[in-house]
Formats: sequence, structure tokens, C-alpha cells
Amino acid sequence: MIEDLWYKNAVIYSLDLETFMDLNGDGIGDFEGLNRRLDYLHTLGVDTIWLAPFQPTPNHDNGYDIKDYYGVDPRHGSSGTFVEFMHQARRRGIKVIIDLVVNHTSDQHPWFQEARSDENSKYRDWYVWSKERPSDWDKGMVFPGVQEATWTYDKKAKAYYFHRFYKFQPDLNMDNPEVRNEIRRIIGYWLEMGVAGFRVDAVPFILETPAAGKASPELRFEYLREFRRFLQWRKGDAILLGEANVLPKESQRYFGDEGNGIHMMFNFYVNQRVFYALATADISPLIEAMKSTRGLFPTSQWANFLRNHDELDLGRLTEEQRQKVFARFGPEKNMQLYDRGIRRRLAPMLGNRRQSELAYSLMFSLPGTPVIRYGDEIGMGDDLSLKERNAVRTPMQWSPDPQAGFSEADELIHPIINEGPYAYRHVNVERQTREPDSLLNWMVKLIRLRKECPEIGWGEWEILETGRPEVLAMLYTWQESSLVVIHNFDEKAYEITIQVNDSPDRELNELLVEEKVIGDKKGNYKITMQAYGYRWFRASNLSEMIHRGQK
Repeated sequence: MIEDLWYKNAVIYSLDLETFMDLNGDGIGDFEGLNRRLDYLHTLGVDTIWLAPFQPTPNHDNGYDIKDYYGVDPRHGSSGTFVEFMHQARRRGIKVIIDLVVNHTSDQHPWFQEARSDENSKYRDWYVWSKERPSDWDKGMVFPGVQEATWTYDKKAKAYYFHRFYKFQPDLNMDNPEVRNEIRRIIGYWLEMGVAGFRVDAVPFILETPAAGKASPELRFEYLREFRRFLQWRKGDAILLGEANVLPKESQRYFGDEGNGIHMMFNFYVNQRVFYALATADISPLIEAMKSTRGLFPTSQWANFLRNHDELDLGRLTEEQRQKVFARFGPEKNMQLYDRGIRRRLAPMLGNRRQSELAYSLMFSLPGTPVIRYGDEIGMGDDLSLKERNAVRTPMQWSPDPQAGFSEADELIHPIINEGPYAYRHVNVERQTREPDSLLNWMVKLIRLRKECPEIGWGEWEILETGRPEVLAMLYTWQESSLVVIHNFDEKAYEITIQVNDSPDRELNELLVEEKVIGDKKGNYKITMQAYGYRWFRASNLSEMIHRGQK
């Protein structure tokens, strides 16, 4: 059972081929370049790579506008180089999950081109059309302030087509059984190519049934169960990792009542309150969010993250909470995006190493599976001169060599960061590998620590009272093993007392340094927490240790 649910104790590394490593010198990352860096990822300790879209694309939206689901964009290589990458990853024990982007296609996809050209084509009903301009043509945009409509007129089709995202990304009609059959073929194809699962893009929009003027589309969760059944028939341990920024009360429908929906979902609800806690040192909304997202089916799992390839979405916070996070992490207008988020990388947003460590220690200790964004392990910065989300999509900084060791090309698909404290000459893998106290080497230790603590992925948890509203303490228990993790969100140090009721005569052995805390007969432990401090403990029973002659 444990081996089948490999994702319970995995560490996922998110990367975009386009900006990770270029080997052929054309300024665009490729599979051959990624192959060269697999040993780095193996040494880092990650065991799962999540690849952003790499299929053929006009590339108007970072590859999320796909025009062929069964190929590899020539900029990144070929099907042959993909297979070689999969072989090399498997040799190192690294699993690969890829993006499944099926709520829309590119407007250059042959399906859409035929649909708009011939009203009698079978592909016409693969998309969503309206002869008249719908009353809600300018409602429901995903990118407000940038996107102008969700219905666009096509002169060739003489009709309006629906697009939840940009106008060059027409939505597929999921109510058409042929469309769902095709999605199953796509899933089956990539499973045969060896992938371990899919990060499913924009899950709510896959399930909705849009119609002109329809204010609240119905969500068809049976479609999700369809895909889950097919996936598991083809490959029993493959997973679906969903992107669905929904309220806790809605999330259970995505997981399924009996774990028959999506396997994992990104916990956006907790993520936003993590940043509120980092901005204010007020942990009460975070605790509420954690409690409201617990109680999953045993095979279901949350995926925790700090930053991803999009903006830091704060849309689920109250207006007052959101403004506090803006004030602390994105005070300037050009740091904000879509009236709801922040378009900055983690390191410059937090502004100091101690709080960065706190944030990552917290994320790795939250119930679920941690997901790291490429470059955050070395504290890469952002380029706010780039448009929208491209600010956080700059090339990986490998070395102080020209073009940050990413490419030998004179011109890159995205410019490198070459000015300021986060310039590639100061922040790069080569330099941090040589520095024992670097963020990179600290991250290697943290990843190893997380892998040694299966209690987080598998166990039950509870919040421990600390007496301080700035200090979060959690107790995990699993198979007679106990883990205590404590985080201080404040810039001040505190001494706290926690009580672990079932553990009199125990000592807490710290896992990051050689220290221990001994509790009294009532199970009380006095613990000093430094400013922005974090401590991981495993509980040991003193009487058992004495009996074994260890004390």
C-alpha cells in the first residue's frame, strides 16, 4: 500500500524546459539540457519532476496554448530526446509528471481550425459556440485587467467562441463524449511514454458546462471520475495532481467521496494564509485553514507550495488581509497583478534568509507533499520589467559564466537577471554548491529531513498550544512515532511551553542540530524559539531508552 501511494512522501520539483537548461545553444531550454542537470536534481534530493508543457505550441502563453497533444515542440527536442530523458530519470529513481492542459487548446490547433472553417465538421462541437454575442461576453475573465472578454467573434466561423483564458485559447466542449475520449487517449499516450501522472491544469474549468448567458455553469464531477478510472486501469500507481483554487467545503468534491476523484490538489487556501502569517506573524487564519482542509480520504493528499509559475494568488483572503500582505510583500503597483496577486519570487519578496528558511521549513512540514519551484532552492530573484507572470520565469542561474551558464546563445528566450543583489553572478548553483552554509546546501538538508519524516505525509496531526499567537506547533503521529515541528513567525524570540499529553518521561530530540529537550512528568516541554526560528523534534521515550541501555 505504501509503495503504491508513492506521492505521500515525495518531494516534487517544478520546472519549465524553456528556462531550465539549453544545450544546443539556441537560447531555449531543451531535454538534452535537462538530462545534463538530472544529477543535480538527484543530489538535491527531489524524487519527482513536474514538467511544464513542452508540446508543440505557438507559445503565446508559456506553452499552455497547445496545438498538438502528442508531440514535443521542436524547440525542446523530439520524441526521441523525451524518451532518453525518461530513461535517464528512471535510472536515478526520479518520477516525472507532466501538465495535462485540456480545458482549452491553441487557436492554431487543427481541431479548432477545422471547427471554424466548416460548420458541419465533427470538430465544430468540440468547442463552445454562440451565434449571437452572449450577454456575459465580458464576464468571468481569469486575467482581469489584461483579458478583455470570455467570448470572441470569429469571422470565419461567423460565431462567437468561448475562452475562459486568453482569446487564442478556445475552450474544449467537455460535454461532448468524443472530446473526453480524446483526453483519455492523451492520458494513455503519455502513460505509455513512462510518465507517473499529470498535473491537471485549471480543473474547475474542465468540469464546467458553459453556455451563453449562463451565470453559474454546472460542474460535472463525473468527468473527473472518468479520467481517474481510465488512468488507474492503464497504470495503477499513476496520479492526478489538480490545480483548483477552491474553498475547503468544495474541495471534497474534487477528491471524491471515496477517493475516486483527483489524487492530489494544491492547497491554495492554506498557501494564502501562510503568506498572511509571514506578513503579520498572526497564525490564527493559518490554523483555521489547516483545520478546514483536513479529514481527507486516506489515498488523497494535499500538495503544498510557496511560489509557482503564476502570480501569488491572494484572492481567498479578506480585503483587509490581502492589503496587509500587499503592504509587506508587494507594496508597489508593478509588483501586483490581476488585482489579486503578487508577481515576485520568494527570496526578494521575503527579503531575508532567515524568513526564507522559516517559510520553506513550514511548507515542508505542512500536512501533504511539498512542491519546490526551480531556482527557489538558491534564492533566485525576479525581473519586474517583464510583463505579467514572466517576471518569475527567468532562466535558471547555474554559474557566474555568461548567460548564467544556462546557454551559450547571445540572445535568450527570456533575459537573465544581470543586475542587483539577485544577479546571476551573485546567486547561482556553482557558487552555492561550494559554500557550506549556502541556501542550496541548507535546502538539501531540509529535503533529506522531510524524506526521513514520513509522519508528515502519512500521519495524523494536531495543533499544540504554545501560549504565543506568533508560534505554531504541530504534533504528528504515525505508527507509534511522534514528530513535533515548531515555527516562530515573529521577529522576536520567545520561550514557549508545549504539552504533549501522551508523552510523559519522553525527550524531544532535535533533528536539525544535536540538541534535546526533556519533558516533565506531565509532558510539558520548555522550548526557546529564536526570531523566525524553526525546530523539528522526534519524541523518544526515556524509560524505553533506559531499558535499552541508551541512557
